[in-house]
Amino acid sequence: MSEAGLPEPAGAGERREGVLSSRQIAALVEAGLVNASAPLGPDQIQPASLDLRLGAKAFRVRASFLPGRDRTVGELLRELKSDEISLEGDGAVLERGCFYVVPLMERLALPKDLSGAANPKSSTGRLDIFTRLITDRGERFDLAEPGYEGPLFAEVSPRSFSVRARAGSRLNQLRFRQHDPLAPQQTSFALSDAELATIHARAKLVDGPLNLRDGVVLRVDLSGELHAGVVGYRAQKHTDVIDVDRVGGYSVGDFWDVLPARADRRLILDPGDFYILASQERLCIPADLAAEMAPMDAAIGEFRVHYAGFFDPGFGAGAQGEPASRAVLEVRSREVPFILEDGQFIGRLVYEPMAEPPRALYGAAGLSNYQGQGLKLSKHFVGA
Repeated sequence: MSEAGLPEPAGAGERREGVLSSRQIAALVEAGLVNASAPLGPDQIQPASLDLRLGAKAFRVRASFLPGRDRTVGELLRELKSDEISLEGDGAVLERGCFYVVPLMERLALPKDLSGAANPKSSTGRLDIFTRLITDRGERFDLAEPGYEGPLFAEVSPRSFSVRARAGSRLNQLRFRQHDPLAPQQTSFALSDAELATIHARAKLVDGPLNLRDGVVLRVDLSGELHAGVVGYRAQKHTDVIDVDRVGGYSVGDFWDVLPARADRRLILDPGDFYILASQERLCIPADLAAEMAPMDAAIGEFRVHYAGFFDPGFGAGAQGEPASRAVLEVRSREVPFILEDGQFIGRLVYEPMAEPPRALYGAAGLSNYQGQGLKLSKHFVGA
């Protein structure tokens, strides 16, 4: 048994550091290291992460915040909240451009050699819902430090569309990392470019040339060859409300402008607009690795990518294990218009080892909305 009380990976002679698998996450729940105000659903546990659920209340606040070492989130909410909203029953509308803090149903009691890292779910990012995890006495977003014990909170701010959410809605997810007890503050196990090159030689990580820069570099596809002459979508500014739990319930044309390919294979990003684009590369995440989207150097262009960044083991695997899925890119220009060109570097994937391969890979149960994806909007849109 590990210090965290986890069973060792089957067949392993020694304990392994890395990202916990679905089996190990289930063991955390069984051991009471992850508990919740309502029973966890079996589909909350993904191959390498746990879906987190909104609780019964949302608190509207004027601005984002971190509590710092000496305060809890609850203490700050009593000082900063401007409204308290019930999410029970049919839930409530979270207005575009507003900030909310929502206590989550799940809470943690982590040992000293286990930490958590959060990210928006894929569908959350594609709806341009800005969400981050906050913990009591936390000094960083999206991090539950080794040994953290206490409640979890989601900061939620819809940026393009107002959304309806309710208690139990899932906007973000949590990954667990097993640490060496002698180095518990290690926050990442990112593989080096040399290690990635060796892995790619054995099993392809992408279908084309492997570009490495502290991870696998991704390039934007603006050719129009990917999706019948369409290179992306731009969010409309005045739309109806989207229910985050309603799958396949909305027409693309009511929320998105379709962006056709241009002869010059360029796209001009307008400041503040939100775009859904796709990578040139097809990806495949091996069974013993997990990946996360990370930013490129800001000096390469006047844009940022809103990352719903976790890629689970098995994502993108084709029939023969070949790379088969594109990365969907959520892009927003900064303060000036910016020209994107076909093939321009736009993001990178950082890979980490799994503490053990999950028993069921991404998409294996047939429940994945994004396996084999090309240019694809969130699951909420018909025919997207």
